[in-house]
Amino acid sequence: MRIALGVEYDGTDFHGWQRQRTGRTVQGCLEEALSRVADHELAAVCAGRTDTGVHAVEQVVHIDTTAVRDDKAWIRGGNANLPADIRIQWARETDDTFHARFSAHRRHYRYVIFNRPYPSAQFRHRACWVYTELDEASMRQAAINLLGEHDFTSFRALACQAKHPVRTIYTLDVNRHGDFIYIDVVANAFLHHMVRCIAGVLITTGRGEASPEWVKQVLDARDRAAGGITAPAAGLYLVAVHYPERFAIPRSGWLPEYGR
Repeated sequence: MRIALGVEYDGTDFHGWQRQRTGRTVQGCLEEALSRVADHELAAVCAGRTDTGVHAVEQVVHIDTTAVRDDKAWIRGGNANLPADIRIQWARETDDTFHARFSAHRRHYRYVIFNRPYPSAQFRHRACWVYTELDEASMRQAAINLLGEHDFTSFRALACQAKHPVRTIYTLDVNRHGDFIYIDVVANAFLHHMVRCIAGVLITTGRGEASPEWVKQVLDARDRAAGGITAPAAGLYLVAVHYPERFAIPRSGWLPEYGR
């Protein structure tokens, strides 16, 4: 039996999603909690592996189990055995053709920038603080250069293990609400650090240190060294994963929004 689950977590105190020999991970905590509910050892597969410090509003996960439990048992039992910084939001039985990672056709990340001269105690793990005033109009103009299918070598970590660097970005929006700037990226898939590299380049243009056209030069260079800084993990959220309608995967329907 295959069970799909929607999982929310605060990534601040985790060494990312993936289970490791040492260090606290989301996968390790989730597998331990759900194995107690199932009364046998389980492996959890996710839609997208998040790095240390990265958050998820809705990470989609699947498990295979011989245990017969109703949806509420997976939710309530799982949450009862999870730490407070991970919560299961929904659970449902699905067929074996569903795969949390390979069935997904789009993923949506939001990067949150806190833009004012002085830092915040409240948002130090929830947003990237930039003290110089950013021009969101320049950032928005720069973002247009990254829409569509491209080789994103300049926007991937040097340690990225993806087989190829070609990805398709369907949406790349930049919007300001008060002291907060939101970068929303929807793509078919992402490379390691891809959103954080995009955020770093857009911050550079927002500071006036480079023109919006410079982003196209970075893209065409196909060289990570051309891309400048990688923005901090604290501002990054996985907010939605899109699947074919036949799987009837629920959606949480909310985004991290501050300053409204």
